[in-house]
Amino acid sequence: MESKSLKKRNRTLLAIGVVILLVILDQITKWLAVTHLANTEGIDLISGVLRLEYVENTGTAFSLFEGQFVLFYVITIVVSVAIILCMKRLPYNKKFNMAYFLLAVLLSGALGNFIDRVFRKYVVDFIYFSLIDFPVFNVADIYVTVTVVMIILLFIFYYSDEELTEAFSKKEQ
Repeated sequence: MESKSLKKRNRTLLAIGVVILLVILDQITKWLAVTHLANTEGIDLISGVLRLEYVENTGTAFSLFEGQFVLFYVITIVVSVAIILCMKRLPYNKKFNMAYFLLAVLLSGALGNFIDRVFRKYVVDFIYFSLIDFPVFNVADIYVTVTVVMIILLFIFYYSDEELTEAFSKKEQ
């Protein structure tokens, strides 16, 4: 029988592996977009519905706050630290494993776009739902959006108020 501290360490190592793997996947897709989509008219995957289209986004969602690099750096660092602290506070039990994993995916999305902002000074976006004229986005954006929705659903429908209070009020896990 593994000790609780060994299980917590293994969960942490698994989360680090997930973050690394997902950030690499995000960066590979962006590299492919730069390599194959930049300076092209894009590629229709499903005509009138879904296309791959290269965009350099210097803002955030919907190109808000364009060029505000320092703001993005600070926000990403603060959010990343908050995610890590939240992960650290989650109790080690099976009920909170999904939240822990989702926080790792959320961190992956934040780091994926952060890497772009630091090294490129813009975020590579390339997925476009033309059917609804949705803003062009990328894999890291998918991580963030899907994860936030899933975390909200978990906290509303899966965890009780008592479990959350107990989990986040303990001094040491």
